[in-house]
Amino acid sequence: MPFVRIDTLGSDPARLDALGQAVQDALVETLGVPPGDRFQVLTGHDGVTGTMRHGDYPGVHRDDSVVFVAITLRAGRGVDRKRAMYRRIAELVHERTGTEPRNVFVTLTENGDADWSFGHGLAQYAPADGGSAGASS
Repeated sequence: MPFVRIDTLGSDPARLDALGQAVQDALVETLGVPPGDRFQVLTGHDGVTGTMRHGDYPGVHRDDSVVFVAITLRAGRGVDRKRAMYRRIAELVHERTGTEPRNVFVTLTENGDADWSFGHGLAQYAPADGGSAGASS
């Protein structure tokens, strides 16, 4: 169950939707996330009441088309799968929104089974009775 936050400057709803779908499709293709397992917060900043800052570290020149993608998911994927995910996100974002791959900044935070509650105040992946944790995503 990845939880995704996407932030970009001055985006209209259609671009935000395209960004969200591009990231979801990349997660499905590269990490095997179920297609309906989609939890995203998409935010377009107006530059006045909310904005974004970016630099050229580490030698990647970004401009105001930058897209920050923060993904939280359960641990367990290898480096090659993560690299494939980063690459596919950049490709799909470029195809669907025209955003240059250099402007697609992705962070990944991993956690464990007990770090998720889908509702009802329960840790569904880490039941108290010691039962099965459920599918990985």
